[in-house]
Amino acid sequence: MKKSFYHYLLKYREYPPRDGIADFANQAFKDHSFPKDECNYDRLSRYLELNGSYLPSMSIFDEAWAKYEEEEG
Repeated sequence: MKKSFYHYLLKYREYPPRDGIADFANQAFKDHSFPKDECNYDRLSRYLELNGSYLPSMSIFDEAWAKYEEEEG
């Protein structure tokens, strides 16, 4: 069964973060409202556009999503 995007993203958590995806993972972990069971790009993108002020650029989400799709398909 495919992991949710959130659970996939957690594998990139690290302190201090070495890149944008690691920082995104750290911030998503702290975001108690993050849709933890979601696997849909559009729903996640909408959530982050409205609530992801910690994400400096949506391109970081897009990069993480591409990795997620490649690995979790």
